[in-house]
Amino acid sequence: MIKPDPAAEFTAQIAAAQAHVDARHWIEAVAALERAVILQPEAGGAWRALGDAKLAAGDPTGASTAHDRAARLSLAQAPLADAVAAISANKLATAEQIVRTRLQRVPTDIAAIVLLADLALRAGNIVDAVRFLRRALELAPDYVPARSDLAWALYHGNDLPEALTEFDRLLVIDPKHIGYRNMRAATLDLLGDHAGAAAAYHELLADDPTQPLVWMTLGNVFKTIGDIPAAIVAFRKSLTVASDTGESWWGLANLKSFRFDEADIAAMQAELTSPAVTDANRICIDFALGKALEDEARYAESFARYEAGNGLQRVRSAHDPEYLTLLSRRCEILFTPDFFSTRTGSGDPAPDPIFIVGMPRSGSTLVEQMLASHPAIEGTMELPEMPRIARLLGGLGNDPATAPYPDNLAPLSGAQIAELGADYLRRAARWRKTDCPFFIDKLPMNFVSVGLIRLILPNAKIIDVRRHPLGCGRSVFRQYFPNGRSFSTTTANIGRFYVDYVRMMQLWNDCLPGFVLRVIYEDLIADADTEVRRMLDVIGLPFDPACLAFHTSKRAVRTPSAEQVRRPLYSEAVDHWRHYDSWLGPMKDALGDVLAKYPAVP
Repeated sequence: MIKPDPAAEFTAQIAAAQAHVDARHWIEAVAALERAVILQPEAGGAWRALGDAKLAAGDPTGASTAHDRAARLSLAQAPLADAVAAISANKLATAEQIVRTRLQRVPTDIAAIVLLADLALRAGNIVDAVRFLRRALELAPDYVPARSDLAWALYHGNDLPEALTEFDRLLVIDPKHIGYRNMRAATLDLLGDHAGAAAAYHELLADDPTQPLVWMTLGNVFKTIGDIPAAIVAFRKSLTVASDTGESWWGLANLKSFRFDEADIAAMQAELTSPAVTDANRICIDFALGKALEDEARYAESFARYEAGNGLQRVRSAHDPEYLTLLSRRCEILFTPDFFSTRTGSGDPAPDPIFIVGMPRSGSTLVEQMLASHPAIEGTMELPEMPRIARLLGGLGNDPATAPYPDNLAPLSGAQIAELGADYLRRAARWRKTDCPFFIDKLPMNFVSVGLIRLILPNAKIIDVRRHPLGCGRSVFRQYFPNGRSFSTTTANIGRFYVDYVRMMQLWNDCLPGFVLRVIYEDLIADADTEVRRMLDVIGLPFDPACLAFHTSKRAVRTPSAEQVRRPLYSEAVDHWRHYDSWLGPMKDALGDVLAKYPAVP
């Protein structure tokens, strides 16, 4: 009797499967390929072909299972194993070349597609990463690694409704997955569903109450909605579980009205002497201890702690002091009165958006809270949509000396300009909860995009909130920014950044006279009634006394000033920077005439 030859039988099944694929007989192709992978379970190409055939036959779950097996085999062998090794060695260009060569030969290798998405994410190219991952999921709809990476990419790209959908899908597959549940709760919080986020965090803690970071995040949710006692309890529980949880110490400090006691100060000082404390925790504890010592009027010790925290931040967040200067020069060349006059009538004519811009810690949250108390104005948050458009145009994040933006705005057609405005409005609508005729986008750094805003949304309103350079700069220096503000880590860099901000705002004033309304923070504190009326006049709304009773509003506030805007106006903060005057020399030197002539523009 002739013994069967498994290799020959495998080849025959592959040939039969190919014939069925050519004839689009998918069920028969699946049957042949299933026999083939039984004969050679390590044949990645056969598993991949089986996944393609199952998808065509209407079996997405079977397709995902087959593609998952193919991906595991592909990653364990050359060339993708070599690509993985190159990524581990931070040889990303080498890895990308390997992966792209593989995809030229095998376009449906989802392991290669997901690796390419990973490389795009490492390069900060979220748009391409999402595109690659969606392609992987077209081939294998239930391929969990691709869906997990997609959810993460959408979250970090601020496509939060889409990210929430993906986390929900992942939790159907794995309902108890801690990571997916955490990210889903965080997404709900960012989308403004704070009750849903709090419920999700409570469910996590019901399963395991020894999660310090979950307690910490729950504390931040309570802070956002103004439940300060509950926030304090959550932060304290976090520290009971793990006393080195830096963000919980900072969470307490960032409540502003909260005062640490001597036991808290001693506990933070003890944590800073421990070699086991990570740099990430140490940074937060430094800033929190700085705030505690500031409240005790121990200003020299306080400044030393702020300096220590910023020193560690500086290592983690490199700053290019030329960036804003170069971008400003590029904008001065392109954006002229003639540039805008020749494009009169361009953009989306909607008058809805009100942009509040300026330096961080300038009083922009106060202005937002006042205006959002008007019944015709909705306060949203610091929306990511205008930076997203600038990034898509090749702007933010790229070398300002060589980036295509802003010069590539010049050749845009009227239809293209209008579509950019419409795209902003569509995406901004996802963050809105009411049908108010106006809404606020309070992202301070949008001051770099005033020209873009005027081009694509010519009827938008822009309010520039400006605070004394030393008051603003000192406040920036003492603030822990979780996502980094690279300029904030030295007093000199803060001063230079403020100068470039003033220069850029003067550009907009010169080429777009009257388009931006400047509000001086100190004037607002001294005479809120007059300043609020000025703002409402520009927006085209009648005065409403609710704007002066802003502190009674129950709206959620996510910024560091969340607690201050729940109090009536107070003037104590206006000159508080003077306690630190002797340490602000580098900031003063960098500010030059901008400081000497404030609030006038030199």
